[in-house]
Amino acid sequence: MSNNIPYKNELNQFKLFPGTRYMGSKNKIISNIWEVFSELSFNSFFDAFAGSNVVSYFMKSMGKKVITNDFMRMSFLTAKAIIENSLIKLEEDELDFLIKNSNKENHISKFFEGLYFSDEDNRFIDKIKFNISILNNDYKKSIAMSALIRACIKKRPRGIFTYTGHRYDDGRKDLKKSIKEHFIESVLLYNNSVFNNGKDCKAFNKPVEKLNIQADLVYFDPPYFTPNSDNDYVRRYHFVEGLARNWEGLEIQTNTKTKKFKSYESAFSNKLNTYKAFDNLISYYQNSIIAISYSSNSYPKKDEMLSILKKYKNDVVVHEINHVYSFGNQNKKAQETNRVKEYLFIGK
Repeated sequence: MSNNIPYKNELNQFKLFPGTRYMGSKNKIISNIWEVFSELSFNSFFDAFAGSNVVSYFMKSMGKKVITNDFMRMSFLTAKAIIENSLIKLEEDELDFLIKNSNKENHISKFFEGLYFSDEDNRFIDKIKFNISILNNDYKKSIAMSALIRACIKKRPRGIFTYTGHRYDDGRKDLKKSIKEHFIESVLLYNNSVFNNGKDCKAFNKPVEKLNIQADLVYFDPPYFTPNSDNDYVRRYHFVEGLARNWEGLEIQTNTKTKKFKSYESAFSNKLNTYKAFDNLISYYQNSIIAISYSSNSYPKKDEMLSILKKYKNDVVVHEINHVYSFGNQNKKAQETNRVKEYLFIGK
């Protein structure tokens, strides 16, 4: 297999990735990232902040041994379902069971009544969530829960949970479908995306500093710190992240209108800690090839990131990709503000 040009079947496999409008997803620039990565010699790939898992899935499609990690449980479940899993799918009779088996679960129907979805959709989410817990295989549970999370995101205007009600409903087809319809479609998408690339891929759900991963290429795509935007994934996705964790061990802030829970601690939540976190990560993985995605409107700035890398790497380059972050911004002025350069730093 050529390291530079993907075969058609590899690209066809990647096209089966069940994407969403996940904040920070690299789906639109994955070809630019691969153009750089294809010049590197590596067999194993560690995606330390996997997020949407689009980069990991591409690397799995390219035949790499992939290890993923993310502190969000919803991201981990997707990785469990389609990165680590190479064989198991949700059978038709199991999908039928999830949809039809009646139970008395009502947490969402009561606690989130009137906030995000209709009463009918809430009842369906309650039923599916409980029935998933009865499944006897972790990969099947991951597929089903990932499908339910995707259904909730697809049904939600803008795909986020920072507001209540439906004021951003623009009439898209996705918003007219029920959660049940989205769930059935998503199960099929996740099932179709499961494949075996012949490598032992793994998924983790831990703070990256608590892992000890050996990989040829280590990729960092953490939340970008900038004073002018919000990099808090929990605030945007608290409902589906709570769903993924069944709200266990989470401190729900009942006084808030959205009934979000307290955000996770993050090394990338303020400027000072962000610099320290990059230095620590680069130092720890200095024996691997290091790749870092970051943007021109974030801290550390380009020269500062290069300086940190050069403390531990002799061969350091930065590639620039023009990219527009238009997430949640519909007006021209906002899009101009978000017109940034996406940096891809490489340290060898």
